[in-house]
Amino acid sequence: MGKRILLMGFCLVFLCIVRGENGYDLWLRYEKINDVTLRTQYRSLLAQLVVGQQSPTIKVAKDELKMALQKMLQMQITETSNTGFPGSLIIGTLASPAIAKLSLAKELAALGEEGFFIRTVSAGNHTATVIAANKDIGVLYGVFRLLELMQTHQSIVSIAIKEIPQVKLRVLNHWDNLNGTIERGYAGGSIWNWQQLPGIIDRRYIDYARANASVGINGAVLNNVNANAKSLTKEYLIKTAALADALRPYGVKVYLTARFSAPKEIGGLKTADPLDAEVIKWWANKATEVYHYIPDFGGFLVKANSEGQPGPGDYKRTHADGANTIARALAPHGGVLMWRAFVYENKKGSDRAKQAYNEFQPLDGKFDKNVLLQPKYGPIDFQPREAYHPLFGAMPKTPLVMEFQLTQEYFGFATHLVYLGSLFKEYLQQDTYAKGEGSTIAKVISGELEEHALSGIAGVSNMGSDVNWTGHPFAQSNWYAFGKFAWNPGADESEVADNWVRMTFSNDQHFLRPVKKLMLGSRETAVDYMTPMGLNHIMNFATHYGPGPWYKDPNWDAWDYHHADSVGLGVDRTATGSNAIAQYYQPLSDSFGNIKTVPINLLLWFHHVPWDHIMPSGDSFWNELVMQYYKGVAEVKEMQLAWDRVEGMIDQNRFQQVKHLLTQQGREAEWWRDGCVLYFQSFSHKKLPAGCARPAHLLSYYKSIPFPGY
Repeated sequence: MGKRILLMGFCLVFLCIVRGENGYDLWLRYEKINDVTLRTQYRSLLAQLVVGQQSPTIKVAKDELKMALQKMLQMQITETSNTGFPGSLIIGTLASPAIAKLSLAKELAALGEEGFFIRTVSAGNHTATVIAANKDIGVLYGVFRLLELMQTHQSIVSIAIKEIPQVKLRVLNHWDNLNGTIERGYAGGSIWNWQQLPGIIDRRYIDYARANASVGINGAVLNNVNANAKSLTKEYLIKTAALADALRPYGVKVYLTARFSAPKEIGGLKTADPLDAEVIKWWANKATEVYHYIPDFGGFLVKANSEGQPGPGDYKRTHADGANTIARALAPHGGVLMWRAFVYENKKGSDRAKQAYNEFQPLDGKFDKNVLLQPKYGPIDFQPREAYHPLFGAMPKTPLVMEFQLTQEYFGFATHLVYLGSLFKEYLQQDTYAKGEGSTIAKVISGELEEHALSGIAGVSNMGSDVNWTGHPFAQSNWYAFGKFAWNPGADESEVADNWVRMTFSNDQHFLRPVKKLMLGSRETAVDYMTPMGLNHIMNFATHYGPGPWYKDPNWDAWDYHHADSVGLGVDRTATGSNAIAQYYQPLSDSFGNIKTVPINLLLWFHHVPWDHIMPSGDSFWNELVMQYYKGVAEVKEMQLAWDRVEGMIDQNRFQQVKHLLTQQGREAEWWRDGCVLYFQSFSHKKLPAGCARPAHLLSYYKSIPFPGY
């Protein structure tokens, strides 16, 4: 009997692994559709596949369709050249005779290189479903869009969908090191096995490319922004070329982070001065070498003169000097240079939030045409909430790339459930007023506002070698959401969450409704228990995990970011303080500068607020601050209860993993709340509001908790 139970247990584990319920399949699970009416509809419309052209990309599109339909509909789709056969799915470009004879050339011309449409058309005496595009990659995007409709159980009768990506470069930035580690990575080691490349192409690379193509991501920077110059040596270029070959059919171009000092470190030169003739020649030769191995190489990403990285400032040159030298080496090959605008110095008395604007804004118009400047969404560092980066809208002659962070460096790593679709939406729809009302950041980065030919958006990758890619099952949603917002910066965060839940877990409304609600509130919940009202950068300095508003050493002081004293809390960035508000356009500068009109969620970002200041609610600032922290903890408890109520609606593996992580998140939310409240109370000397239970320990206890906290 014992052996039988053991065998049954083994079989259940095996079946779970086979069915992909360890999370490996991401949102491409292609679960069997049990709804008879829906399954019959799909089968009747997709019985035959008509493909009149062949290419690596068309092949993977066909393979994806056949595999997905077999799983979802329990049917084999067969290929035919007969477009008049009922139930035909016709895919291709004008190179396909089946598409060419449908007289779609004029409509296709408006779709560009990556756009597509899915439409019901007349074919012979019957109707057919058509996925058409100008380029093969558009066909693949259309195939994934059709499969998304089916996975989310939507009708495809009389379908009419047209999509064109609004941003040209939609890129993941991997902070992966050549030794297999990942900087700020929380889901295992790197997915790139440099030791085995170029000889072994892991299946994981292909599935990575599939996932990216399914949401329209078309580029990957393979290595850390804190670059190792060896990435540009022949040995590693050959390895990179092998990865480029694997990703190419899915429309994913490879990029590399280039170390600014590479001419010295691997080139044998005595200098890396960007205006030195030998350095200029070295970069030109290196670019030619790169394109010899990777003809469709995307370009370089550079982090310079930031956090100790070498850069043009080492030679008293500007960022434009440094960027243009490398960009000119790439230009003959069609490559681009993405130059990060994350620069700061820990200088006492200076406002770090102003530095990038001060360094880069005067250089507007001085960068070459194939240079894109890449600021983060805020001027500090991927904080749970901060004011938007004032460079957006302030450099009309320079294409700007928005840099988001998918890996949760300041959001509790892969322990906390935080859906970032809400954050993406908040910043992309922020109005800069650069050219009057309606000058949103989305319009800046898409090139629409200033009619730039180049446009881009970047997301710091959150995937690693963990079987489910991202550590926390819900962290997959941030990879998915990034792709959706990169394709369309005007996407709706609720719809994105809805589709992700349906594809990743279940279409059952009893599961979908509470889980979607949980996701949509999760970012605000994290802000509540970590950094409410515009607080920022008060985490543990060494790990960026857990609270540390008390942190102080000779080089870095958390006080510079919160200015807590006996009077109040917050950094004065008005005209009486650092005057950072002057970097924003009207009417924002006036709104931010007035304590009565500044958004409450940015109050402490722009103002030093007295503890007794009366808030719009009529309560004191101190009371509202504390209540915000307690509210965050209560919200995590609601998340836990909501998740408990959906037990049995999905597989136990993922249910239990999320349950345990939410328990940990609850403990750490209390850690944040209690540590911060007690620390700020040591300045305010005020009692906790009624109903707020006193923390279980003294402040000294919370100060002494080491990473990871328990």
